[in-house]
Amino acid sequence: MHDFLYRDGELWCEGVPLKKIAQEVGTPTYVYSHHTLLRHFQVFDGSFRDVPHLTCFAVKANSNLAILNLFARAGGGVDIVSGGELFRALKAGIEPEKIVYSGVGKTDAEIEYALEVGILMFNIESTQELNRINDIAGRLKKKARIAFRVNPDVDPETHPYISTGLKENKFGVEVEQSLNLYRQARDLANIEIKGISCHIGSQVTKLSPFVDALERLKLLEKRLRAEGICVNYLDLGGGLGIQYRDETPPHPNEYAQALIDAVREMEVTLIFEPGRVIVGNAGILLTRVLYTKEGPIKNFIIVDAGMNDLMRPTLYKSYHEILPVMREVRSEKTVDVVGPICESGDFLAKDRSLSVFFPGELMAVMSAGAYGFSMSSNYNSRPRAAEVLVSGDKYYIIRKRETYEDLIRGEIIPPCEKLKEVT
Repeated sequence: MHDFLYRDGELWCEGVPLKKIAQEVGTPTYVYSHHTLLRHFQVFDGSFRDVPHLTCFAVKANSNLAILNLFARAGGGVDIVSGGELFRALKAGIEPEKIVYSGVGKTDAEIEYALEVGILMFNIESTQELNRINDIAGRLKKKARIAFRVNPDVDPETHPYISTGLKENKFGVEVEQSLNLYRQARDLANIEIKGISCHIGSQVTKLSPFVDALERLKLLEKRLRAEGICVNYLDLGGGLGIQYRDETPPHPNEYAQALIDAVREMEVTLIFEPGRVIVGNAGILLTRVLYTKEGPIKNFIIVDAGMNDLMRPTLYKSYHEILPVMREVRSEKTVDVVGPICESGDFLAKDRSLSVFFPGELMAVMSAGAYGFSMSSNYNSRPRAAEVLVSGDKYYIIRKRETYEDLIRGEIIPPCEKLKEVT
């Protein structure tokens, strides 16, 4: 459920008409509902109220400071995958002891940063990373709290680009290999084993892959315990899907019940890394029609938002519902909704049957709160969109629209006399 609803034929976010935001902030603009964000977080987190747990929002899904701060105030932590995300999390008020650091390519500087601030733990993905973290922790005279990200070889039945739990994926270590890594870690002076971690993929719409993965982690935990290696945390990652079109993902309560039943005898604190399920349907991309164009084979609606603003349709061929901000009874036409980027892959929808749009009209690209702005770029030297948070009958600009000056910030033209002449 979300708070983008029609009132007398006009699309609103909570108590604010989207037309008002477009007039005052411009387009393209990401618009988020405060009420939806908070409700989604509370429903997910509350589903696990009966067991020790920590809900760590996946920063990669949406990294705006205002949104991270909202989750911090709700008692949440975060899952990060870079030093930049760590910086954002701390600036947003996330407590270091509620930060889990995942990702396959942590640099020395990022590891040092995380150790200095005292994060909860690193999810380690290789032998070399384990040794690197141990060495850096020793140099800093710190203890690095760690878990190994285990690859359970479970098919999440999702898009191959966002599947992460198969043997062919770059993430994690195979279960048998992880046993040797835990034994190795036990003997390292600057490492403290804290948990087991797993993440099988994103936009998963069935419970069985999660349960299958958990059963394999339980077997691993028993084998570790038999060797005297005890873990305090079981990080089950994220990946619970949402409805973009006709998917029927399980409700967080169903997800929780299936997992709680499976871990009831284990004495661990569960960690979850939800992203899309919290923010996906809490945000939309507001865009304006520039032109319409009829061709011999295709009809096009050209809008001011492009693949640099919302990459998912181009990258994954993903579906986002498109709604008119002002709903009227009109005929429908099969169209491609495309942006201004100089790429044939620049589209928001292909072969979509939509009500007729005219230049100047507004459309809302739905379910764009996850992996929307966070994946956006300045391709074609386009300033990135504004972001707006709506709360009740008020809205707040939580990221200003970039300017042309922002595009060249940090760029330097060297003095001509110091450049070698081309002969």
